[in-house]
Amino acid sequence: MTEASEKKEDKNSLVEGPVLPIISRLAMPMIFGIVAVFSISLVDTYFVGKLGTAQLAALSFTFPVTMAIASLSSGLGAGASSVVSRAIGADNRSHAKRLSTDSLLLASLLVVLISAIGYFTITPLFKLLGASGDVLKYIIQYMEIWYISMPFLVIPIVANAIIRSVGNALWPSIIMFFAAAVNIALTPVLIFGFGPIPAMNIEGAAISTMIARIVTFILALYVAIYREEIIQVSKPEYQVFIDSCKSVLKIALPAGAGSVINPIGIGIVTAIIAGYGDDTVAAFGVATRIESFACIPMLALSASIGPIAGQNWGAGNKHRVIQTLKYCYLICVLWSLVIIALFYGFADQFSSLLASSESVAAKSTDYLYIVAVSLVGYGWIIVSSAAFNSLGKSVTGFNYYAVRTFALYVPLSLAASIWFDEKWVYIAIAIANLVSGFLVAGYTLLWLKKAKQEDCHPDWTLNLLSS
Repeated sequence: MTEASEKKEDKNSLVEGPVLPIISRLAMPMIFGIVAVFSISLVDTYFVGKLGTAQLAALSFTFPVTMAIASLSSGLGAGASSVVSRAIGADNRSHAKRLSTDSLLLASLLVVLISAIGYFTITPLFKLLGASGDVLKYIIQYMEIWYISMPFLVIPIVANAIIRSVGNALWPSIIMFFAAAVNIALTPVLIFGFGPIPAMNIEGAAISTMIARIVTFILALYVAIYREEIIQVSKPEYQVFIDSCKSVLKIALPAGAGSVINPIGIGIVTAIIAGYGDDTVAAFGVATRIESFACIPMLALSASIGPIAGQNWGAGNKHRVIQTLKYCYLICVLWSLVIIALFYGFADQFSSLLASSESVAAKSTDYLYIVAVSLVGYGWIIVSSAAFNSLGKSVTGFNYYAVRTFALYVPLSLAASIWFDEKWVYIAIAIANLVSGFLVAGYTLLWLKKAKQEDCHPDWTLNLLSS
C-alpha cells in the first residue's frame, strides 16, 4: 500500500474518534446526493403532470416497479458494502479489493438478466397492477427505455456503496449531484422539445434518465478504480469469484428483498386505491414522491450507518455500533418533527406544485397531513435494517420490512379500503409506520446489547428473526 493510500485510509477511518462527527461526515454529503437523486423524481413528476392526468397516473404506476428494481440494486450495494467494510475493519484491504471487484462483476451479470426479464413483462405486470387504456400505453413507452438504461443504474449503485464502505461519502454524493443536474436540465427539453429537438412526451423523461445514468456509470467507476483504488482490474480466479459471490449474495439477497418489500407494498396499495379513480392514483403517486423526498435525511443515515457499523463490528467495537444506532434514532425523532412542521405548513403548496389538477392536489395534501406524524417509525426501520445488513445479518433486516409491509401496511390499507374512503387508507399507513417502528427499534437495541454482553450470538429468543 502506498503512503498516500495509508493517509487516505487513516482519514476515512470509522473505528476511532467521537461517533457523532463521523455520522455527520458521512450523512451530510449523502443528504445532498440523495436530494439530487430524488429531485429527479420530483422534476419528472412536475413536467409529466403538465402532459395530463393519464400521463401522471402512468408515472405513478411505474413508481413502485422502478423503486423495487432500484432497491434490488441497493441490496447488491448493501451486500458489497457489508463484506468490504468488515474486511477493512479487520485490516484486510487486499481482501476488500477482491470483494469489491467481484461484487461489480456479479452486479453486471445479474443486471443483464433482470433488465431482459423486465423488458418483456411490462404489459402483463402493469395490467396486473390495474393499468389499462391510455395509461398502460404511456407506461409501456416509458418503461421500455427505462429497462434499456438499467445497467447504467445498477453498477454505479454498487460502485458508490463500495466507495462509501471505505469511509468516503463525499464522492458518491458529488456523482449523484452531477447526474441529477444532467437529468433535470434535459427532462423539460426532451419532454416538450426545444429548437431542433422534437417533443418526446413521456418518453423524453425516460431518455433524460438514461443519459444521466450513463454519466453516473462513468464517474462512479473512475472514482472506485483510480481515486479510492478499491478495485482490482484483473481477472479473478474462478473459485475466488464464487466465494466472493456467495459472501455478497448472503447479504445482498435478503437485503435486496427487504428493500423491495416497501415498493411492493406501495404497488399493492396503488392497486387497492385504483378503485377510487385515476385522480386518487395520481395523488398517491405525488404524495409518496414528496414523502420520499422528506425522508432523505433518514435515508442518508441508513446509508451512513452501514460503513460505521460494518467497520466497527469487524474491528470488535460493538459498543460503538450501539452508540451509533442510538444517535441515529434520536436524529430520526428530531427530523420527523421538522417534517410534521413542514407538511402542516406547506403540504398544499407542495402538492399543488406537482399535481395535474386541484382534485389531485387536495387528495395528495390529505395523505401528507395524516402520514407526516408516522415517518419517525419508518426512519427507525430503515436505519435498523441497514445496521443489521452491515453486520452480516440481512435476514433480520428483511424481516423488519416484511413485518411492516405484510403484517401491517397492506392488511390495514386493504381493510380500510373495504369499509371507508381513501383517507382511512392513509390512517392505516400511519398506524403501520408507528407500530412497526417502535417494535423494530426495541428489538434492535435489545439484540445488540445482548450480543455485546455475551460477545457471541444471543440465545434462541433473540435469534428468532435472524435465523
